Amino acid sequence: MIEMACSARILVTAWCFFVGISVFVPGWQGLVYGLPPPCESQIYCTGDLLKQVQLARLFSDDKHFVDMPLRESPELVLKTFQQLVNVTPGGILSKEQLQQFVSSSFSDPGQEFEQWEPQDWTSSPQILAKISDQKLQVWASDLNAKWKSLGRKIKDDVRTHPMFYSQIYVPHPLMVPGGRFIEYYYWDSYWVIEGLLLSEMAVTAKGMIQNFLYLVERYGHIPNGGRVYYLRRSQPPFLTLMMDAYLAHANDTEFLRENIHLLEVEYEFWQRNRSVSITVGDRNHTLNYYNVQIGEPRPESYSKDWELATDLNEDARQELWAELKSAAESGWDFSSRWFLSWPPPLPATLKDTKARAVVPVDLNAFLCKTEHLLASFYRRLGNTTKAAQFQATLERRLEAVQAVFWNEAAGVWLDFNLLKKQPNPAFYPSNLAPLWTDCFSDQAAAERAVRYLEGSTVLSYKNGLPTSLARTGEQWDLPNAWPPLQHMVIAGLAKSSSLRAKEIAFALAQNWVRTNFALYKKYQAMFEKYNVDGDGKPGAGGEYQVQHNREPSCIYLGQPPETPSRGMSVQSQNL
Repeated sequence: MIEMACSARILVTAWCFFVGISVFVPGWQGLVYGLPPPCESQIYCTGDLLKQVQLARLFSDDKHFVDMPLRESPELVLKTFQQLVNVTPGGILSKEQLQQFVSSSFSDPGQEFEQWEPQDWTSSPQILAKISDQKLQVWASDLNAKWKSLGRKIKDDVRTHPMFYSQIYVPHPLMVPGGRFIEYYYWDSYWVIEGLLLSEMAVTAKGMIQNFLYLVERYGHIPNGGRVYYLRRSQPPFLTLMMDAYLAHANDTEFLRENIHLLEVEYEFWQRNRSVSITVGDRNHTLNYYNVQIGEPRPESYSKDWELATDLNEDARQELWAELKSAAESGWDFSSRWFLSWPPPLPATLKDTKARAVVPVDLNAFLCKTEHLLASFYRRLGNTTKAAQFQATLERRLEAVQAVFWNEAAGVWLDFNLLKKQPNPAFYPSNLAPLWTDCFSDQAAAERAVRYLEGSTVLSYKNGLPTSLARTGEQWDLPNAWPPLQHMVIAGLAKSSSLRAKEIAFALAQNWVRTNFALYKKYQAMFEKYNVDGDGKPGAGGEYQVQHNREPSCIYLGQPPETPSRGMSVQSQNL
């Protein structure tokens, strides 16, 4: 392993020297000075009240406190807290004082929601009839029934009295992931919507898209999730892909016409706030990266962030906290992918997170797909000028992805590190994201990707494709396997013209369905992540206990690859 890692470092260093790379990141220097808090709330995002409550660890999960609605106005709650501080020697309240204060000033989380059962739910969507295995069909029916328990509607009081809540109001009912995640999340919702559409729930799916369009109209971007403490960071940009998925089912051109300007507003957020210029040879390329210039600990993980930065000076602390938020914006919170010390087995910890130094393959693949779709949408609407504009943007992106990410020796796309000015040779499923989004011009790319996979150990894991080959204890690393990454790789391989790629896609899909089904039979629950080691079990690691009963779409794999059925019925891939 060490020899392989050293060889990889020599390879990328030589590549960097050969092509000649320079990097310009607007405003990258001096970011730690005067960083704003996650939001302006002196209760949910910043201030002494938040600090004292979270560092007292009144709850096992910091997220619990910042999800609690207020019983009184923020002004009165803050006044009550300050009065307690003023009469307490040293101004630091005891745990008992804080418990009594929180109990009298806050309500339990979840009060902002109404239970809601979707009216377009059906017990017998057509997808069930396409599953030939009876046991798998029953399982799919069970999963389809979970939509009825995951539906939520935000109470109108959140709209009329937003200051009493950390919840960000949206007007339409929605599906939540479940577990500790009782609000909506951005990139999770893409797979929720795909699942809803497979379940013939297009009205509910459209409502969720309308909610995200509402957020773009209000904020200019889509926050990470439905809480004010997520307001100043986003997540992977899937809004235009959501629209595409919906249109494929509903052919609702008028809905597209009314809202395409908002798709463009969200796209421009990423271009304006998350772009970096990289020069390769004599060509300058603009790509995108995660870059959250927000200070202070994450409110939902306050005590962990505070403890992690204990021995750092103020500038270093603020910089670390901005890096953690940038990694959270990626959806991969957290992973060796963002550690400066790589590749494994070089030692690294969460404190080494430098997410803002990474230009990610998958983010740029998603934006590549967005540009392709916007060009296509404008052609559909008869706006040839806009269509040509986005087609030109797409072609520039394709050139940049090839120049910056493609590594000829590895035969795959690799994340680019801005500090080291070289690619990261480590394996991540995201390295293959351009296959899924069609962000490549060389038709031999799928064959090269197959050789890349077969040349590593990742196909030896029978419970799913591992998120990395680094064991760091972080949840987006070995031994965990995550549903979105399985889908991207499987769907990307399955739609290629390579027979071998299709065969690998089929095998990966069968393994994933088998793993999910086995654990469902054992626990009667679906999990957000799975362990690829041994006989299979729920995933682990990271900042919280593994979550279960998440969306039925968590094993969504799209249409089955066109390969002969063997073993478990191929129709089961559509569960």
